[in-house]
Amino acid sequence: MRAAPRIVALGGHDLSTRPHELAVLEHMLALTYVDRPRVCMLPTASGDPHDAIHRFYTALDRFDARPSHISLFRLERERVDLRRQLMEQDLIYVDGGSLLNLVAIWRAHSLPSLMREAWRAGVLLAGQSAGAMCWFAASITASGGAPQAAKGLGFLPGSLCVHYRRDPARRTAYLEAVSSGLPGGYAIDDGAGLLFEGLRAVEAFAGRPGARVVRVDRDEDGIQEAEVIPIPLRPPALDPDPALEEMRRHRLALRNR
Repeated sequence: MRAAPRIVALGGHDLSTRPHELAVLEHMLALTYVDRPRVCMLPTASGDPHDAIHRFYTALDRFDARPSHISLFRLERERVDLRRQLMEQDLIYVDGGSLLNLVAIWRAHSLPSLMREAWRAGVLLAGQSAGAMCWFAASITASGGAPQAAKGLGFLPGSLCVHYRRDPARRTAYLEAVSSGLPGGYAIDDGAGLLFEGLRAVEAFAGRPGARVVRVDRDEDGIQEAEVIPIPLRPPALDPDPALEEMRRHRLALRNR
């Protein structure tokens, strides 16, 4: 039985084998409630680069999962039934890059309606940076250079700002935009995330020590920033499994052909 519609928004997440990044990945996999989850990556926002796709498979090879990816820039060569592949997943992970490009390209391929169908069917949607901002009504993006407000797909109400601690200019732009009428929402540091069930935030978590989730609102006293205490995630204990190690070597050999 599928879970209620859920989205995980990450302030910044690198698909690498560093312990705190793997802790976030392991938590997302656990949120699927599936022993061997099917995970599909969409690296649309950065132009479907081969190195990002390679990092995705390398990171997922550390877990008992069934990874795949969709390259919208290569559909002429890599024929994909988009609806079928998306609906078969337990987790859809959207990587970062340009929010404006992601939204435009997805709309050209009817991805927003397909993603909404998958979300309503219980597929866990997740993403980092642009891949997190896209689900909200509005966000602060640097796609055009200086950080500025931009519309998202509107699955979730309110707004989102990512890279909050790392990018002071983005924080400044977010606070100014909310002060000027942008709907309030959340700001998330790299290494932290926020889980939504339906339209409501239900869990904050952090794989990196000190990473924050901040609620940002406007009231009669001005802009208010209230930290949400995240659940600290421990790095996964990945015991070496000879069968899994052999599978990883085989996949790597196939990808390097």
